[in-house]
Amino acid sequence: MRNKPLIGITADRTTTGHHPSHVVGEKYIAAIVDESQALALLLPALGERQSTEDVLASVDGLFFTGSYSNLEPHRYGGKPCAPDTLHDAARDATTLPLMRAAIAAGVPVLAVCRGLQEMNVVFGGTLHQSVHAVAGFSDHRENKLESLELQYAPSHTVTLTQGGLLQCLAGGAKEVRVNSLHDQGIEQLGMGLVVEAIAPDGLIEAVSVSGARAFALGVQWHPEWKHASDLLSTAIFRAFGNACRERMRAERENRL
Repeated sequence: MRNKPLIGITADRTTTGHHPSHVVGEKYIAAIVDESQALALLLPALGERQSTEDVLASVDGLFFTGSYSNLEPHRYGGKPCAPDTLHDAARDATTLPLMRAAIAAGVPVLAVCRGLQEMNVVFGGTLHQSVHAVAGFSDHRENKLESLELQYAPSHTVTLTQGGLLQCLAGGAKEVRVNSLHDQGIEQLGMGLVVEAIAPDGLIEAVSVSGARAFALGVQWHPEWKHASDLLSTAIFRAFGNACRERMRAERENRL
């Protein structure tokens, strides 16, 4: 009998050489294993080939990762993207129905960067395809010519919602500094989502799900990067891991 929760981590579909492959960045896996104190299960982007019901019956929580790809605009009624925009239709077909079903079933969910955007779309929200091109917003992209240390370094503050989940995890802080490595961002907030953090330019940077049966949080930044050296990042992954442990125990008791 397992004594650690099993957390599914969403993968991207890409091509390695000439071979279709499913990949997950090691930083996401490390945060789940080391900080959430859980077992990591990598979920391939196979869409309906693996049923949502079977996946949810097999895991105690789901981690929706960041990605270099953007959601396809038809998923939220957006205009066509620039021709060179990277998309991942297989991931969209996997993560969107999976997240919707997981939250409804009370399976704990943590969503990062693209995962936050997926959460917003699942709840009927829309996205800015290029935040930096929208008047009034800052450029939230990383400089890809810099080292990873600089790309993932804190770049701006976010104001935490008074009394919200994130403020609680942050020990009551009013604002925290976060990194910023994204092109897309929330335009219209999805129905049923609660704002947890806002950037200085007004962009929504974190949300939770109102009335969710279990932990359901999405953040635009990357708390998995050097998670152990940042108090809020540590708190996020530990709270997520604890929620998954609680789910594991409840499911075990239900089977007795």
